[in-house]
Order: sequence, then C-alpha cells, then structure tokens
Amino acid sequence: MNHHLPLVKNWPGPLAWRYSFDVAATEGEAPYFAVFEADFADAAAMAAAQASSHGQRVAADVVNYATGGLVVIHYPVQDGTG
Repeated sequence: MNHHLPLVKNWPGPLAWRYSFDVAATEGEAPYFAVFEADFADAAAMAAAQASSHGQRVAADVVNYATGGLVVIHYPVQDGTG
C-alpha cells in the first residue's frame, strides 16, 4: 500500500475517499481483506476520473496487492438522516 495510497491521494476526481483493512463479517469469515470507497460529484465525474491516465495507473496498481481479485460496486448514495 506504500505505492497505492499515494497514487489515490493524488488522483484528481474523488471528492472524498476512505478505506479499511479491518473488514469483518457478522458471521463466518469476511470474503474481502479491504474496502475502499470514493465519493464523486456524479457518475460522469467518476467515469472521467477512472478513464484519466492517473485513474488508469490507480487501477493497474490494484493487482500488486489484491492478488485474489477485486469487486467493484457502483451505487448512488441516499441521505438518510432524520
């Protein structure tokens, strides 16, 4: 991660991002060793960030530490306060 996180820190596009290596399942073993989540202004901004040369470097670096593969999930966020 000494190489990947600096790439993410300099990635133009995300409004915010967070990650964890402390991934646990409520029952049994968690199928993932890490979680990464990024916020973008909208789907177009996310697509542009991913398609950028920097975004392609970020994606290409994932195989250097996620040897078991990865799952990418896209979803809109609904504000649920109140």
